[in-house]
Amino acid sequence: MEKLWEEKQMDGYRLIRNEEGKDLGVSDGSKVNILTVDGHAFKDFLGTGELVPYEDWRLSARERAEDLAARLPVEDIAGLMLYSAHQIIPAQSGPGPFTATYGGKSLEESGEEPWALTDQQKKFLTEDKVRHVLIMGLKDTETAVRWNNRMQALAENTGFGIPANNSSDPRHGSGSGAEFMGITGEPISKWANGIGLTASFDPESVKEFGKIGSREYRALGIATALSPQIDLATEPRWMRFPDTFGEHTELTVAMTKAYCDGFQTTEGSPDGWGKDSVNTMVKHFPGGGPCEAGRDAHYAYGKYAVYPGNNFDEHLKPFTEGAFKLEDGTECASAVMPYYTVSYGQDKVNGENVGNSFSRYLIGDLLREQLGYDGVVCTDWGITHDEGSTEEEFAGKCWGVEGLTEAQRHLKALEAGVDQFGGNNDVQPVLEAYRLGCEIYGEEAMRKRFERSAVRLLMNIFRTGLFENPYLDLEESINTVGNPEFVQKGYESQLRSVVLLKNKGGVLPLKEKCRVYIPDRHIRPYRNFMSGITPEAYITPPGKKAAEGLFEVVDTPEEADAAVCFVESPISIGYSPEDRTAGGNGYVPVTLQYRTYTAKAARKVSLAGGDPLEDFTNRSYYGKTNTAANEEDLDLVIRTREQMKDKPVIVSMTVKNPVVMSEMEPYADAILTEFGVSAEAVLDVISGRFEPEGLLPLQMPADMETVEEQAEDCAFDMRVYTDEEGHSYDFAFGMNYSGVISDKRTDRYGRKKEMLDR
Repeated sequence: MEKLWEEKQMDGYRLIRNEEGKDLGVSDGSKVNILTVDGHAFKDFLGTGELVPYEDWRLSARERAEDLAARLPVEDIAGLMLYSAHQIIPAQSGPGPFTATYGGKSLEESGEEPWALTDQQKKFLTEDKVRHVLIMGLKDTETAVRWNNRMQALAENTGFGIPANNSSDPRHGSGSGAEFMGITGEPISKWANGIGLTASFDPESVKEFGKIGSREYRALGIATALSPQIDLATEPRWMRFPDTFGEHTELTVAMTKAYCDGFQTTEGSPDGWGKDSVNTMVKHFPGGGPCEAGRDAHYAYGKYAVYPGNNFDEHLKPFTEGAFKLEDGTECASAVMPYYTVSYGQDKVNGENVGNSFSRYLIGDLLREQLGYDGVVCTDWGITHDEGSTEEEFAGKCWGVEGLTEAQRHLKALEAGVDQFGGNNDVQPVLEAYRLGCEIYGEEAMRKRFERSAVRLLMNIFRTGLFENPYLDLEESINTVGNPEFVQKGYESQLRSVVLLKNKGGVLPLKEKCRVYIPDRHIRPYRNFMSGITPEAYITPPGKKAAEGLFEVVDTPEEADAAVCFVESPISIGYSPEDRTAGGNGYVPVTLQYRTYTAKAARKVSLAGGDPLEDFTNRSYYGKTNTAANEEDLDLVIRTREQMKDKPVIVSMTVKNPVVMSEMEPYADAILTEFGVSAEAVLDVISGRFEPEGLLPLQMPADMETVEEQAEDCAFDMRVYTDEEGHSYDFAFGMNYSGVISDKRTDRYGRKKEMLDR
């Protein structure tokens, strides 16, 4: 029969183009030969000389996955269930969490190129059979492309030739210091992020982000996004609040659909899947938002989600009505990540209070059976590891199963319905869990259980075309990642996310070449995400340098026509080792105000409690105090107001959580809020180059009492702050230079409609 394919030599691999078929990529020197069947080319992964179902790109992803899963030894399936540790490429040397070696040496000592594979990467690919690799840092696009091609060549020539499914946490964010963002050296486009995307109130713009983001991801070798975060942010003090789409259910559902459809869909594909598709891993089931008093479950002190408003079902809607009902072909988000939390008192069948991934009721009964979800369920990172020696230590998060061994925890998660273990790249506990399961259920049943997970995991690799061609063309990737069109679209997203809250006397926009004073900031030491101490910092805002192109930046208030104060929302956490050492229970309030706050309206008895590290269950912080680490941001604004006298003071606030605005608002003539954008975007709004159109994606509380009184699981149950102009800082409030915005977005999602619908 006539040959229906042609071959082209690329940099390090051969590209085979099938007429009316899939393109194939095979590394130079590969053991994988090409079979010609019915005129078309196929990869002979097994080296049998015959085409087996998983090698046949004409079959469905499920048929291929089922065939391969049945062939895999248990050890290979266990490898599929693992996730690599965070990879920084090239790897760092010396002590620290993200270090690795090259032939036993540092990169500098080895003389290797930055895209060389580390000793550790070679081991987990070949010995542990890991195929899910988490990319944290990339030096640049060339390094990403060449590293990807080397890694995929090694995978292709190992075992069954299963390619690596590389993944990433969000890396398109434009703000500085994001806790959960990749370390990006590649010139990727920079967008509003999380709650900032919501500030546009425009799901179509989020879909556009997904389409562009997926193309950039695939050009870097990334085929799975560990996003979006679709928790309803009903608890205003939660550390993860800024990564969500907010607390409005309908809007979160719309944003979820848009994001997942944008990332997963390859245009023109019959089922939506293809070369531009990126798997989305929606998180966190069944909703991580209702954490008690805002304490986060990365830490033992924040392990419990509570439901004082009996509103558990509402938190499922972003999944059931959004992620599981996509509209552009792929139908459903391909993976789900449960949160660390113990969803306290929600297991109505077994009465268990365990971390969500260990809950047979939440994963097996609810997610799998009632909701019919058959995609990948991947645990959040580190849930099978032991917890630390103190409540605040950043360690394992085995909430509710602290007394089990690591292997027993793996088995319990498998029994619940989990497929994959985030943060574990050690195959031994998974194999030990298999052996334990064989003793309880018999080997035939455990083999079937492992195959079921293997099918789900493999489908996400087949769907995205990685078995056919996982290799990247350097020139194409360089032309894709951060191309001018994508960068401009991202910047427009940043601009659209800036919210103008106050513009007393129409002081904005400032005139071009206006003389502007921008004061420096000071922040006291505070405990950071990794539970280390961030030292005190004297900060020159990035806006100072950025403003030089628009205004005349002056050194003193006396010289200035206007002042711009760059500040952050209050920084605090809800646990104090110092309080514990002094004889207290360690629990203190998370404060959303700058000045010292005393929790006189807090619960006297917590709704949940209990941990092996504690000999009590009452986690109340009633009567205790806390002060924001950046209290001096308020001092800075007050001092600048005094120095400027009657001249305008503009506040630009980076908002990570709702803020008690009563302390700062009276001292500002204009207030802008942003949720993680570049200083240039803020200044383009201040200068009038872009008229603000963002709307508040949250409520600004009137005081801390209303924060204490609201229910962690319920939306829009706070009294909101009203400023001196009579404007209430409620959800969907925002201004342009003509006044308060009223348009189709506020008509659809605004609070007036919300109240009418009740």
